[in-house]
Amino acid sequence: MSARTPMGLEVSGLRVSFDGFVAVADTSFNVAPGESFGIVGESGSGKSTVLRAICGLAAKASGTVRLTGGGAFGAPGSKAFRRQVQMVFQDPYGSLHPRQTVDRLLAEPLAIHGLADAETRIERALDEVGLGQGFRFRYPHQLSGGQRQRIAIARALILEPQVLLLDEPTSALDASVQAEVLNLLEDLRRRRNLTFIMVSHDLAVVTHLCERLMVMQQGRTVELLASSDLAARRVAEPYTLSLMQASAGFVRLDKAA
Repeated sequence: MSARTPMGLEVSGLRVSFDGFVAVADTSFNVAPGESFGIVGESGSGKSTVLRAICGLAAKASGTVRLTGGGAFGAPGSKAFRRQVQMVFQDPYGSLHPRQTVDRLLAEPLAIHGLADAETRIERALDEVGLGQGFRFRYPHQLSGGQRQRIAIARALILEPQVLLLDEPTSALDASVQAEVLNLLEDLRRRRNLTFIMVSHDLAVVTHLCERLMVMQQGRTVELLASSDLAARRVAEPYTLSLMQASAGFVRLDKAA
């Protein structure tokens, strides 16, 4: 597949509330085309809600989300927007229908968006995530956790989006499988010229995959910094330092692994 000109994402004044509780409070950030951007914070900080608001799964109280780099792709949640912005969820078993084969799981988004050449696209998607055609007619319960997450990634990429939202994509996996999936994602981003926004509580994972990151606390942005600064402990805010101290044994993952 030939590389395309990537798109970026701009989030401005994003606010999300549930029954009066403010989950995300006036958050703004820009992700450059082709960049990998991380969002970190403790549980309940609002980081996953940001991703859900971007793709239209959580309603915005205020603020804007738009793709940058040219073209008009509709509002978040619209069919046109979802074609360009896809999400990979934390739990690969929970996000895959247990009674559908891999073939059906991959064919469904193609049918929804009216895309032709399903056979070719499904075969290519499985090859891209390192699974052969022998996996095509298996059910999720017949796959390992790493294989299920590869199918979830294939399903997100089969529409050929520009932006991939990753919500703790490796947290449910063993450490060795986690490294394999992270390396797969990094390779896919490079080959497809994708833009990533990744949520994680694992600072090592974020510094492995992301170039910049945003630290969140109680729905608010605490700090924006480069991943290299985080790895070198060059942080400005006490909360960011406390996150690092809470991550016992925090080390940057070896990209060559």
